[in-house]
Amino acid sequence: MTSTFAHLMSGFGTALLPFNLLMAFVGTLLGTAIGVMPGIGPALTIALLLPVTYQLTPESAFIMFAGILYGAMYGGSTTSILLNTPGESSSIVTAIEGNRMARNGRGAAALATAAIGSFVAGTIGTMLLTFLAPTFAELAFTFGPTEYFSLMVLAFTTISAVMGRSRTRGFTSLLMGLALCVIGIDSLTGAPRMTFGSPNLLEGIPFTIVLVSLFAVGEVIYLVAHTQCSAPLINPLSGGLWMTKNDWKRSWKPWLRGTAIGFPIGILPAGGSEVPTFLSYALEKKLAGTPNEFGNGAIEGVAGPEAANNAATAGVLVPLLTLGLPTSATTAVLLSALQGYGLQPGPLLFLNNPSLVWSIIASLYVGNLMLLVLNLPLAGLWVRLLLIPRPYLYAGITIFSLIGVWGVSGSVFDLKIMLAAGLAGYFMRLYDFPIAPLLVGLILGPLAEQHLRRALAISQADPSIFISSPVSAVLLAISAIVILMPFVLKIINRRAQIRVVEAAAPSDRLK
Repeated sequence: MTSTFAHLMSGFGTALLPFNLLMAFVGTLLGTAIGVMPGIGPALTIALLLPVTYQLTPESAFIMFAGILYGAMYGGSTTSILLNTPGESSSIVTAIEGNRMARNGRGAAALATAAIGSFVAGTIGTMLLTFLAPTFAELAFTFGPTEYFSLMVLAFTTISAVMGRSRTRGFTSLLMGLALCVIGIDSLTGAPRMTFGSPNLLEGIPFTIVLVSLFAVGEVIYLVAHTQCSAPLINPLSGGLWMTKNDWKRSWKPWLRGTAIGFPIGILPAGGSEVPTFLSYALEKKLAGTPNEFGNGAIEGVAGPEAANNAATAGVLVPLLTLGLPTSATTAVLLSALQGYGLQPGPLLFLNNPSLVWSIIASLYVGNLMLLVLNLPLAGLWVRLLLIPRPYLYAGITIFSLIGVWGVSGSVFDLKIMLAAGLAGYFMRLYDFPIAPLLVGLILGPLAEQHLRRALAISQADPSIFISSPVSAVLLAISAIVILMPFVLKIINRRAQIRVVEAAAPSDRLK
């Protein structure tokens, strides 16, 4: 406990440097502004900024990324409340009650409870991250190649099964990512794989290009093809400028309950921010004294999900920093950014780069406070950003993406990859294929292959090593349950229906 507190104080010493405070402010400002714009989230924002941040020190860059992460989460709630257009998938639930409150003239109260709930949950979640992350890192030292490979299999199966509406589409997206990650020179044998004779593919497919293309280019093509370019109408905030005493009374318990739901789910592989927001909304509706108000602007339906959203955001950083496992598209981008600086998240990161880790954790506290100070008085300003004509917005995103990719390599071939990946991203969005499994497969695939080869080398090619270790066996069993459970439930339901029909048949014959 004393050591953790000392490390945290050292992190604050780095995070509170004037330049790093400026980076936190810029990140929070950019994250909120980008989050307000529909269809653009923290993953895309960080991906677009990756090329320009390599000029910064790792501490300054990740302090800015932390601000972007929290800022974009809150920005998505602003457009959900005012325009019924979630900027992030985790803000979908907020739109249900928040937009109804805005239509009833209580949009200011909805924005306030979202901002304060985000601050409360984010701060509590960051405190839990502070004291749990070192423990997780110490446990990770007991993991060998066998356990790490099984853990990555669990990450593959859970994120593919949870993300998106179709498990088949999720696993197809994962396989696409795994196929892309084997392109290039085999690190063990030095032989080229899947290069088709092209020297440009010997170094593999750059993750940053795929990321920017899938999110930015694919998203722009989809929005241009399927949305109108007229400026959206802004809902007036006519029901007062602050929360009433009754609003405070009805909000503080949902803030705490949302935090309790969001953080532990965020830690889980593929837990993400979407699942806890839906669970929080269902819980608040069940506990509400006036359940009929839900659907007509219940403030609990904004306070709880927004708290769960931000608590889960702190939770997803635990497996990223301690195990090197990304559980969402945004954390996959952060993992790529760390690797770009020659850093590999995991237990050794806490030993080899404690200054970086603790400055990132300290910056989460600073970013949370900046988020509250910025967004309570500036809600009207964020709304005005939505008046930017859509063609200008989409053109700016495309140009910025092209400049970013060209600035990294100066290669025309990379621009061709960007175009191809952008078209793939468009069709994935069109046919509802989730992008997160592809990104996780692309970035974790080489690590999974590396640990698989090490484990088989240790066991002299005996695959039973993966079930001889208790931890590995449990992880693989959970992966099998994740895959087989829907089929088992379907069989059980079908047999139950047959029994109901057979039980009703004798009475029908008597009639």
